[in-house]
Amino acid sequence: MKYVDEYRDGTLAKQIARSIATAVEPGRRYHFMEFCGGHTHAISRYGIEDLLPDNVRMIHGPGCPVCVLPVGRMDDAIRLAQNPGVTLCTYGDLMRVPGSDGASLLKAKAAGADIRMVYSTLDALKIAEAEPAREVVFFAIGFETTTPPTAVAIEIAAKKDLTNFTVFCNHVLTPAAIRAIMESPEAKRGEVLLDGFVGPAHVSTVIGTAPYRFCAEQYRKPVVVAGFEPLDVMQAILMLVRQVNQGRAEIENQYIRAVTPTGNEKAQALVARLFEVRPSFEWRGLGEVPHGALKLRDGYARFDAENRFGIVTQKAEDNPACECGAILRGVKRPADCKLFGTVCTPETPMGSCMVSSEGSCAAHWTYGRFRQHATARAARDQVLA
Repeated sequence: MKYVDEYRDGTLAKQIARSIATAVEPGRRYHFMEFCGGHTHAISRYGIEDLLPDNVRMIHGPGCPVCVLPVGRMDDAIRLAQNPGVTLCTYGDLMRVPGSDGASLLKAKAAGADIRMVYSTLDALKIAEAEPAREVVFFAIGFETTTPPTAVAIEIAAKKDLTNFTVFCNHVLTPAAIRAIMESPEAKRGEVLLDGFVGPAHVSTVIGTAPYRFCAEQYRKPVVVAGFEPLDVMQAILMLVRQVNQGRAEIENQYIRAVTPTGNEKAQALVARLFEVRPSFEWRGLGEVPHGALKLRDGYARFDAENRFGIVTQKAEDNPACECGAILRGVKRPADCKLFGTVCTPETPMGSCMVSSEGSCAAHWTYGRFRQHATARAARDQVLA
């Protein structure tokens, strides 16, 4: 397949692995965070860490919108769905995310709530048109990538004068999360060592590369925006190693086949027309993130579920035994959690990192990278020989 198969070429992977091994400096350690869950899955699926030198460590970031949704917002959605007049439309990943006291949308649906899984915002619009007697609420989540489709749905609803369609908005902003990571207590105490970031590709197709400049200018940390294929990620790691060696902190674009410095300006204008930045928004694992999310502008308040149903989020705590928060901040790895692989698996998830298809715990479990294979390093050394 064009633009896929060539980025999974084993011969090229070996060449890049050798280039990384040659580029790293003995006695120096490199710590890079891949922000996006798509990168985490690529790293686990293709065994990229097994090809890296021992002094290069990949740290998993909070780049999964399902994972970072706080318990309080899940509780809001569950209560909303339990309203007899409401049809809640949501993506499948959200159905099993735990709320307070073990509640979930899946359990609420089993108890009789009208919750329907959809593939897009347009599916929710079709339901609202077909069932005018129901209050249809679309449970909107995601980073900058999925915000434009939500905006399109709202504009269509406005043109059609749909009075029974609203959006429960949980769209969050990537640059704000990166800043929160750099400002976290663990980062300031040196408990989370970060030398650079592998930047999210799909987000950057919308916002471009310019919004990450603060990371290089203020924190002196390089960012390389990368695609999701294994060679994309490996090339980005090589680019980061070279920047660190040269004392540079720049924003580089590995994903030139899809990302530009300015991004999709039409999509940006659409989002700016309908949404504004919230002063603060809670992220699971990061706490309150200043300017970390979006809400609908007053001109579109009639499509805001928070406004129509008077939703006031009550802060709720995660399962105290679950380490999702620490994993999302890069403080711990999935296998560090005592629940991982025991009571917590994709079939019986205790936390959002195991529920989501992009969650780091799900990636580690699915591809078995948490296991200590005695032959892993030997295989790498043979590849690099």
